[in-house]
Amino acid sequence: MARQTAGKASKQEGSSYDKEGLIRELGKERLLKNLRRMLRIRNFEVRAESAYQQGFVGGFFHSYIGQEAVQTAAIDVMGEKNWWITSYRCHALALLLGVHPNEIMAELYGRSTGNAQGRGGSMHLYSDRLLGGFGIVGGQVPVATGAAFTIKYKNIKDEVAVCFLGDGAVAQGAFHESLNLAALWDLPCIYVIENNQWGMGTKVDRALSVKRLAEEKAPGYGMNGYTFDGMDFFTCYDGFRKVHQEVLKTSKPVLVEVLTERFKGHSVSDPGLYRSKDELKACMAKDPIAHFKADLERAGYLDDALYKAIDHEEKEIVLQAMQFAEESPWPSPSVLEEGVFKE
Repeated sequence: MARQTAGKASKQEGSSYDKEGLIRELGKERLLKNLRRMLRIRNFEVRAESAYQQGFVGGFFHSYIGQEAVQTAAIDVMGEKNWWITSYRCHALALLLGVHPNEIMAELYGRSTGNAQGRGGSMHLYSDRLLGGFGIVGGQVPVATGAAFTIKYKNIKDEVAVCFLGDGAVAQGAFHESLNLAALWDLPCIYVIENNQWGMGTKVDRALSVKRLAEEKAPGYGMNGYTFDGMDFFTCYDGFRKVHQEVLKTSKPVLVEVLTERFKGHSVSDPGLYRSKDELKACMAKDPIAHFKADLERAGYLDDALYKAIDHEEKEIVLQAMQFAEESPWPSPSVLEEGVFKE
């Protein structure tokens, strides 16, 4: 865990966890499972983006490439039995929560076999514990706050609500209103700002008035704020574990900022001309999957042959999902108004 600001009385802590000890604690089987999870996300995004460029996918498409360590670590720490809410960059979280790649790809293709029967597309995915991807910037934050209220109202002691949002959402009024209510009512919600440095095409330091989003925003609501390195799985794991334990113990909200960076534009249609080639190269040198792979190799848990085998298996799963989606039927116009409230 990199840094912390606690409530109204500021204090900071340096990185204090033992990576080698954490690797031994988690063990080979569990870490290879997380490698597989990250490779599934990476392969899914690469092939789905290709499908978009070939005209199979319509609407918007926001890639999670470069940020895989964040939500993978969060799910592994906290488990699926929580309420999870995120933005329109939602493919990864759906995959991590067990939604089958066939179902997600079919949704991107707009087919009736999709996650929302072809009606939601890339930005709106759901599961029993995923309350949705939200196309409105910051729109998920009040929903997460409501989920945390439900947990408290029902006196559920072993669950929290986890809300992922981008740095661009921090300037939205809904973000501040939600944090105020969560702090006022002591709601068990973990708000995670995935600061990938760019709100669409605007650098974060040109859009927000503070440098450390969690550490400087949280004290205004009497909340604890933490900053993690979002490009390192183990830093995220250690940080989320401590935050999760804190929220379960106190039933109070926490604000987290994970410093990460997307390797693609804001969406597929964004060429990312606001970043130079050198900046992008430096960003991609911090690839969380490559660094995770290197950590497992040093621990003796992984070699190049095993890595290639896992990557190939995940690639084949995604290619099969693309075939499934392409062969799936289109929704019938007769069901277009089903599920729509009408007086």
